[in-house]
Amino acid sequence: MSAGSNELSDRKKLILKAIVEAHIRGGEPVGSKYITESKQLSCSSATIRNEMAELESLGYLEQPHTSAGRVPSKQGYRLYVDTLLEEYAMTAKEIAQINQLMKIKMSELDQILDKASKVASVLTNYTGFAIKPRAHAVTVTKYETALIDAHSFILIVVASNGAVKTRNVLLDTEIDEHVLARLTAALNELVVGLDAEQISLSVMISLENRLSGDSVLVNAVMKSIYEMLSELDSGELKVSGLDRLLQYPEFSDAQNLGELLGAFERKDDILDLISEIDGEDVNVVIGKESSVKVINNSTLVFKPIRSNGRTVGAIGVIGPLRMDYARVLATLDNLGGNISHLLNEPKQLPKGDKND
Repeated sequence: MSAGSNELSDRKKLILKAIVEAHIRGGEPVGSKYITESKQLSCSSATIRNEMAELESLGYLEQPHTSAGRVPSKQGYRLYVDTLLEEYAMTAKEIAQINQLMKIKMSELDQILDKASKVASVLTNYTGFAIKPRAHAVTVTKYETALIDAHSFILIVVASNGAVKTRNVLLDTEIDEHVLARLTAALNELVVGLDAEQISLSVMISLENRLSGDSVLVNAVMKSIYEMLSELDSGELKVSGLDRLLQYPEFSDAQNLGELLGAFERKDDILDLISEIDGEDVNVVIGKESSVKVINNSTLVFKPIRSNGRTVGAIGVIGPLRMDYARVLATLDNLGGNISHLLNEPKQLPKGDKND
């Protein structure tokens, strides 16, 4: 990696910026003739050629094949994103599409993120994705139950990450309200605050002792608890607009495209990458900066979604290195910020309720 923008003159920065933006628009190598004719700099073609050669030697440009033109390197894109990018002014239509999403009455974070990934894909023309990150050893803060009939009941868990899960527990033996109340009390005394790995054999034995040795009931309940904790801790990845990748020559190679699609299907690498990042800023991961090897020739941009001081998800896009960064960053910042605001809005009490 280079020392950054401090090693470049203002003229070199202007030339690099012009090349990056021309390559984003057209996808072709950019020559000194384009820079000269665009009137962006008042210097000779020879001077521009010399500056481009120096930018190449510094690692900011690359010369594909024997073409006279250059394309930005990953290092060049990184410098562009970090220091040369101009703020993108969203159009009234784009803002209206985001505002429309905010008007939809959706109670579940899953629904909000799924819809937002589609909006991100449409607005940027890249593949959109939404993530619920790994919860990292999620625990249960409260257990509740509700009897259905003599052989089944609903088990409700309130998780440490704010999620609520339910399971219908079916039994071969009979259960009544009295036994169910004892089960609920025992779970809240013995199992609250424990993650899946901490629920040991001794905990299960203690639970059985509290329920007069009813191992059938304990085994059925613990199976449901393990399943729900596993779901809460696994993370989710939803993808929208995969077909948009086909518009870009960078993804015309069937093998490269197949590997990228495989990464979305497996999801673990991408979940790990995004789950490790905290904060509220839009993150730009260019090529080999990512631990996900198959996106070496792609860029991943995402915005964490925050609620009550913690990260509850992320919204982003994936596309070629020559991404329209200004538009993507503005879109995701606006979209993610609005979702965070929506999630943090005080919930309105139904009419007639009083907050005493």
